[in-house]
Amino acid sequence: MSDAGLVIDTHVWLWIEADPDRLGKAARARIDAAARAGSLWVSVMSVWEIGMLVAKDRIRLAMPVDEWVRQASATPGMQMLGLIPDIALESTRLPDAPHGDPVDRMLIASARVHNLTLVTADEKILAYAALGHLKALQA
Repeated sequence: MSDAGLVIDTHVWLWIEADPDRLGKAARARIDAAARAGSLWVSVMSVWEIGMLVAKDRIRLAMPVDEWVRQASATPGMQMLGLIPDIALESTRLPDAPHGDPVDRMLIASARVHNLTLVTADEKILAYAALGHLKALQA
């Protein structure tokens, strides 16, 4: 995976599919460029998180979640980033205790292990990146 690659936070994936205008211009341009280069990643943990949000009725999609994930995963240039032991372990030993949310920890660990930039609007993650522990881009 190249240094120019991006991994997108779960909410960013939802925005790309349903409300791309919520993304800032810089983030949109970087996401489009990464997609063209085939270096746009979505963590399998985001699939789990979306499934849980739907199951808990915290979000509603325009179609069944399985179909949404299939369609959203088929975005040209987007690839699914699996959970590997290195990511699972990295998520348990992130410096400076960044975030309590397990999915966010997995996303941070994924970006660190694969040298990707995490695109997010999450203020805690952006603050963690400002400490120098993560490459992040404000969504």
